[in-house]
Amino acid sequence: MSFLTLGSRSSLVTASLTGQLPPASGHGYFGGTMAHAAARLGTTALRAGAIGVATALVLAACTGDNDTESDDAASQGSDPASVVTPGTASSSHVDNAYAGATMYVNDKWSAQVEETADAAEGDDGDLADAMRDIADTPTAVWMDRISAIDGNADGPGLRYHLDAALEQADGDEQMILTVVIYDLPGRDCFALASNGELPATDEGLARYESDYIDPIAQMLAEDKYASLRVAAIIEPDSLPNLVTNDSDPKCQAADPYYRDGVAYALDSFAPLDNVYTYIDAAHSGWLGWDTNSGPTAQLFAEVVKSTEAGFDSVDGFVTNTANFTPLEEPYLTDPEQQVGGQPVKSGAFYEYNPDFDEADWTADLYTRLVGEGFPESIGMLVDTSRNGWGGEDRPTSAGSGSTVDAFVDESKIDARTHRGAWCNQDGAGLGRLPQALPDGYEASHLDAFVWVKPPGESDGGSSEIDNDEGKGFDPMCDPGFSTERLAGNTTNALADAPLAGKWFAAQFAQLVANAYPEVGAEVPAPRTDADANKPVGAETESSEQAQEDGSTGDDSAAAEGDESAGDSAAGCTAQLTVVNKWGTGFEARVKVKATGPITGWVVTMSLPKGSAVNNIWNGDNSGKTGTFTVGDAGWNGALAKGGTGEFGFVGDGVAPEPSSLECSAS
Repeated sequence: MSFLTLGSRSSLVTASLTGQLPPASGHGYFGGTMAHAAARLGTTALRAGAIGVATALVLAACTGDNDTESDDAASQGSDPASVVTPGTASSSHVDNAYAGATMYVNDKWSAQVEETADAAEGDDGDLADAMRDIADTPTAVWMDRISAIDGNADGPGLRYHLDAALEQADGDEQMILTVVIYDLPGRDCFALASNGELPATDEGLARYESDYIDPIAQMLAEDKYASLRVAAIIEPDSLPNLVTNDSDPKCQAADPYYRDGVAYALDSFAPLDNVYTYIDAAHSGWLGWDTNSGPTAQLFAEVVKSTEAGFDSVDGFVTNTANFTPLEEPYLTDPEQQVGGQPVKSGAFYEYNPDFDEADWTADLYTRLVGEGFPESIGMLVDTSRNGWGGEDRPTSAGSGSTVDAFVDESKIDARTHRGAWCNQDGAGLGRLPQALPDGYEASHLDAFVWVKPPGESDGGSSEIDNDEGKGFDPMCDPGFSTERLAGNTTNALADAPLAGKWFAAQFAQLVANAYPEVGAEVPAPRTDADANKPVGAETESSEQAQEDGSTGDDSAAAEGDESAGDSAAGCTAQLTVVNKWGTGFEARVKVKATGPITGWVVTMSLPKGSAVNNIWNGDNSGKTGTFTVGDAGWNGALAKGGTGEFGFVGDGVAPEPSSLECSAS
């Protein structure tokens, strides 16, 4: 029997629409320009057609004798047809995958927690109780190599977790399972602890598609799992490496395979209404600078637009995966705050990065993504599994230091030596519990807090450990290692750590002890969002109400237009602020805000007589003295309505007065 692969579904859908079978094409979703023109509602209808045709063909192919394959299927505890048959996926693909759903609890992780609690009982009963209190917390399941699909020495395979999720749902609850897709060719090109099994070659990509993505997608498409929601976390650290480490030879070699591999994964999951894809977007300490965040949003758009399904192939983005960056820095809320004549962001810990935390980064990224063409419904996840930074050393108020560095050190809750430190961080604690629709982060458009990295699983060995998983020793996991990558600081890593992904009981104990909020604290109520759990393409609460009132909604749109009279469809405003002055010069910033969707902007500004620009960033200037213009730098020109961009400059002479500037947009 020949198994039908998901890669053939573009042909099947086109056949169902045109009545003929076209030549096979790539790793398709459905062919031609139709994919890019379809909205999610149309996509849903096409998905159902594709799956129905695929099911019929697979069942027709299952004739004749093939005892070996039947025995293999039976050994997995399923009917052979159900193993290979794509399911009739639900037609209710909703805006927020986590809304109204119960998150899956991995009983294997829970058992590790209980075992660690039992071991801690004699030394610290309170800590042991706290461990048990979080033993049933939902965590993600990692498919970190091909053997993880069927199960290996690290634990059971994907089918085990899918079946367990069905059992937890007990037929009544809407259940969501979070699965990490993590095996790209040349994986994690700039690190060693998490190197993967597949080389960055054509052969490696072929295996990624046929031996890794295809089996996962086929399993998720089975009828029996159609009632489950599956959130697929797409390839942590992959695309961000192409932005910031493009000069590294390994990342250069991996570049085309990352792009093609991610696109293949997205297109393979796109036909499945029960699967939701969230692309990894690193964290604020990695990508928060304008010179990184703008190109990152552009790269995401390029890769997503290269898929057959286009923007319909992505449900959102996830930040802070397996990292430690705080959700909020409660005492550092303004990067431009002046301390000792310098902005707080200029401190050595932030290095002029204005995004201090994940609330900043998700809000920043959302605006940039919408500016690149992603729909405004795009959602964000934040991995809060290890970013609480509680314990007795956690600051309780802003510092009083008179220099920027002293003030930052006294005020920040992030106790790392450097924001680039990522391996088994000493002093870290559990963060916010997993929760859909967390309240208080309107600009971030958060779908949920999730625990993508199961707390207690190591980031990498603190010394070299022989293994057959392709994981090398990364000195960033050695507590005594210092490097210029961390501004000369040591790694802040814990000692005696096992191989990446293995259980690290000492780290888990510290995470629980330093949890913030503390284990057992009251969980804030989620926000109300009546439309979050509605099928994509369905009318929203507001539009339904408008119809009940006899309105088409056009009147309200017109009223909104009246309120914003003077704001053109492609307009912008610009505000200049002076952030620093010294005897012979100054530093200034100009924030551009779009009053409608724009693709570029130009600001006109004037400097006092005798003053001149000597360095400018994130903008293209036509002059340096007198009156001149500054345009966007290309990557930061496209903004959604309400979106902001920024450029800055250092000048010699007298600083200009803070003021509104003339701004024109296209």
